[in-house]
Amino acid sequence: MINLDRQKLADEHSIDQIRDRLNVENKPDYLADFVYGAIDGTVTTFAVVSGVAGADLSSSIVIILGFANLIGDGFSMAASNFLGTRTDMQLHEKAKAREAAEIDAYPEGEREEIRQIFAAKGFEGQQLEQVVDTITANRKVWIETMLTEEMGLSLTRRSPLRAASATMTAFLAVGLIPLMPFVAEYFSPTMEISPYTQSSLMTAIAFFAVGAAKSRFVDQRWYWSGLETLSVGGAAAVLAYVVGMALGNIAG
Repeated sequence: MINLDRQKLADEHSIDQIRDRLNVENKPDYLADFVYGAIDGTVTTFAVVSGVAGADLSSSIVIILGFANLIGDGFSMAASNFLGTRTDMQLHEKAKAREAAEIDAYPEGEREEIRQIFAAKGFEGQQLEQVVDTITANRKVWIETMLTEEMGLSLTRRSPLRAASATMTAFLAVGLIPLMPFVAEYFSPTMEISPYTQSSLMTAIAFFAVGAAKSRFVDQRWYWSGLETLSVGGAAAVLAYVVGMALGNIAG
């Protein structure tokens, strides 16, 4: 059960606060793209590190394969996000154009759709007719209402380039963490603690941190979300390490 502070709710529901919040909430948010890019970057890069470490290969091999994965997979994920977001935008534009054309071609039918949509919400009689008249008097509102109520589309428009950039930035920035100890060992071979041990500790922290950040977008406690991501990432690392050990003789 969610416990709410009534005084805090009252403060947040003043006329000015509601207006400001609605204006902010209507703006596209790219933090989710950043979080999921960070998770994917950490998981895939550490899986590569674990596989190579399991095969007992040198740090130079870890660095080569790790950076190849970091750049290649990072770009691939960003490109996929770009194309997916762009496709959503194009579908939105197509639906918007179709609704506009239908309103121009057969306004009576589109008015009836508005009438039935709001009748299903409990409006009736004169009140229902006032709602229909108000919405259909403004062409922009009419089209947007059809998009949201009939087709279930959001009016918030996300930039494909910004979504892809957020994903790529997070993938590179956080995905670099598992490689840092190996880069350090390459330039300073006298390190006392093995680079894989350092990488494992640093990556575990990164897994937990990005998982905790993910909890903002889901109905989950931050520590459970952090542990969940740590578990998934750890499982991927263990599998990669086992495969690396099993196939290590091939590299030798």
